[in-house]
Amino acid sequence: MTPIIPENERSDKPLDTDELIYHPDMMRANEWILDEYEAPERDVCIFVPCSKKKPYHESPSHKIFDKVIFSLLDPEDVHIVVFGTCGITPRELDMEYPFMDYKFIMGKCNVAAVKRDFIKMESERLASYLEKTRNKYKHRIAYCIGDFRMAMEKALEMTDVQVTIAPKQETIQENLQLDKKFIYGSLNQKSYLRDFADAIAAATGSNTQDMDVSEEKDTDDNDWFRL
Repeated sequence: MTPIIPENERSDKPLDTDELIYHPDMMRANEWILDEYEAPERDVCIFVPCSKKKPYHESPSHKIFDKVIFSLLDPEDVHIVVFGTCGITPRELDMEYPFMDYKFIMGKCNVAAVKRDFIKMESERLASYLEKTRNKYKHRIAYCIGDFRMAMEKALEMTDVQVTIAPKQETIQENLQLDKKFIYGSLNQKSYLRDFADAIAAATGSNTQDMDVSEEKDTDDNDWFRL
């Protein structure tokens, strides 16, 4: 495909600072997703967090997510969309600039104003994407915790498009780790993955009764992990 941003039009500003969310190329790429990108028609859209390792689809965390997703759904029935520090990235575009190239991890940002702006910007982008793709998907599931979950929840206040968010709030409360910097734990833990599988099954009529959702090793790969 034609690059989202041609090489001769790319900014020379770095992609590894806490100014990333304001970077002209990140903003331009997200505008392209919302204005020009044509999403495929699928039974299910699944939103998952971006990862530290790029491309996302090769990261340890996304391989864990995929293990759950593709044990219940055929690839042709699902569209995976990544969100978070990257903004919104349909995962089939995860090798495109600038989604493949940024180094900044939102969780390492200690600037309160940047975090506030992130939640505002991301929730508005998510709401716009949900509206844009209103007739593209039959079901939508978001697997997220922390600030990324907050952005998704705020997005749902701006639209009547329905999204099931996993893990369940009660599961999160049961697994709080108040002695940790990130109190919500890891999305790779068994109880969260079970909620994720159950949400997919409930939306599609799949059966998880014989599905083995095992505790996965913490990969320290997820961008949200240090939020």
